[in-house]
Amino acid sequence: MVEDYARILDYLPQGLPDERMFKREPVAYALGEDQFKLFELVPKPGINLGIGDRVYIGKDLDLRQEILHVKRRISYAELTHAAQSELPTIIMNVIKANEPRFVQFFNEAQAITTRFHMLELLPGLGKKTMWSIIEERKKGPFKDLADLTTRVPLAHQLEKLVAKRIEEELANPEQKYRLFVAR
Repeated sequence: MVEDYARILDYLPQGLPDERMFKREPVAYALGEDQFKLFELVPKPGINLGIGDRVYIGKDLDLRQEILHVKRRISYAELTHAAQSELPTIIMNVIKANEPRFVQFFNEAQAITTRFHMLELLPGLGKKTMWSIIEERKKGPFKDLADLTTRVPLAHQLEKLVAKRIEEELANPEQKYRLFVAR
């Protein structure tokens, strides 16, 4: 599956510092909105990108306003320090912009094994909170994250837990279980 939109994590209008002077081209680092893939992008000439900007990177070239092409998919370790430091904020923005998707995760999360549940993969969410979420969703699906927090008082700042999990999945590509980041 192809990412259509990405959020800018860092923009280097002068290119990468380790490239030779005559070869330098502007470069941007971005996070895909659907599968949380990390990309190195080449912006169109004369385009200035800001941190957090939402850009189209899909197949339809007519819709690409800012990005000339996707140079390559990259790993977390290949991001600039600035991009790594912006990542938590950008992930939170994506979660807030796509809240129904993450509410659906809490409504549909299943057991992975007989002793291990998907919800337990969220850092900071313990068994007691997990069981409270599971019991409460039997009464009816959660409408939004606020509804979940109201109905399960133990569950607070869930978007931060999801964001932390996404960041962990990006930083550690060898993790056995992935909830949000595509391989």
